[in-house]
Amino acid sequence: MKTYITNARVVLADSIIEQGSVLIDDGKIVAISPEHVTEEAVVIDLEGKVLMPGMIDLHCDALEKEVEPRANVFFPLDFACAQVDKRNANAGITTVYHSLSFANDELGVRNNDFAAEIARAVHEWQPHGLVDNRVHCRYEITDETGLPVLKKLLEDNAMHLISMMDHTPGQGQFKDMAAYRDYLTRTYKKTADEVDVIVERKLEAATGAFGRMQELAFCAHEAGISVASHDDDSVERVETMKGIGADISEFPITLEAAQAARAAGMSTIFGAPNILRGKSQSGSMKAIDAIHAGVADCLCADYSPASLIVSIFKIPELSALDLAAAIRLVTLNPAKAAQLADRGEIAVGKRADLIAVGMPGGLPQVTDVWSNGRVAYHASYDHG
Repeated sequence: MKTYITNARVVLADSIIEQGSVLIDDGKIVAISPEHVTEEAVVIDLEGKVLMPGMIDLHCDALEKEVEPRANVFFPLDFACAQVDKRNANAGITTVYHSLSFANDELGVRNNDFAAEIARAVHEWQPHGLVDNRVHCRYEITDETGLPVLKKLLEDNAMHLISMMDHTPGQGQFKDMAAYRDYLTRTYKKTADEVDVIVERKLEAATGAFGRMQELAFCAHEAGISVASHDDDSVERVETMKGIGADISEFPITLEAAQAARAAGMSTIFGAPNILRGKSQSGSMKAIDAIHAGVADCLCADYSPASLIVSIFKIPELSALDLAAAIRLVTLNPAKAAQLADRGEIAVGKRADLIAVGMPGGLPQVTDVWSNGRVAYHASYDHG
C-alpha cells in the first residue's frame, strides 16, 4: 500500500518545501509533491510538522549501557538490543551504528569476546528491528589481542564501521595520567593497583600499534567499510591517521585538528550532547565552535540518542546555518561518510526513512517515524 504524507514542511537536501508532500511505495520515495495521488494510498496529514530524512547516527554508546546498566550487572543481549532499538526509533534515528569498544579485558562489556558477542547479537536482532541497526567497532590500538577478533567480524560481515582509539595517557581525551586514572577509578571502580596494571600493559602494547592500524584499515577498505580516527588532538595525529587511510575524524580535540582533517578530505564528527550542553564533557573544543568555523560535517548521538533532534533544531539559533543545512549534519553528510548511497535525503528513489517533527511546548520532538517505508513509531503530543 502506498503512503501519501501531506501538509508538511518537507526538508530537502538544501531547501524546504512549505506545505509539501511525499509519496512512498514499497520502501522507496516515489514522488515529491505530486500533482495527483491514486485513491489506493494511505493519506497522512502532518498538519504543518517538519518532514525530514531519518537521522543517521554514526556513533552511539547506548547499547553498551543497555547491556551493562551498572558495573558488572548484565542484561540478556536480545533484551538490550530490543530496548535500544526502541530508543532510537522514538528519537528519530533510522540508521544507527552501535559503537562497541574492543579493549581486551579491562572494561566489562569492552572485553573483546563480549564485545564481539554483542556485535553478533545486533545482527541477530536486525530482522526484528524497528530501525536499521548496524555495528561500529571501536578498536583500542594498544590491545594486540583485538585484531584477530575484529578481522573475523569483518569476514563475517558483522561490522559496518571501524574506528581507531588510543586512550594512552598523555594525549587525546586523557591529557595527563591523573585524568586517566580518575576515569578508570570513577567509571569502572578500579583500585589503584588495578589501574597500575592497566596503565603498564597499555604503554607496553603501544609498540606495534601503527602496524595493527594499517592492517585493520586495509581490511576494512577491502570490505567497503569506512575507517575513522578518534580524538585527534594535533595536525600530526591527523596526518598519521590519514596516512593509514582514515576517512573520518571523530571528536577532534582542537580546532586545528578539525581543520587539518577537513583539509585532508576527512569527514568530521562531533557530539550532539556537546551542542545541547554547550560544552564538551572532557574539556575538548565546543561543537558549536566547529560549526562556526565550518569544519563540522556530522553530529552523532554519542551517549544520548534523544539529544540529536533537539540539537539540530537548536543550531540555527546559534549559528549561521539554516534548518536544511543543520539537518544535513545528521542525514546526508553521515550517509556520505559511511558510504550509504541509498539514504540521507528526501529524493525520488531513495530509501523511505522519514521522520516527522513537532514542537510540543516549543521542544522539537519526533512524532512519526517511517523506516524503509514502514511505520516504526508514532506519538501524539496534542491533548484536548
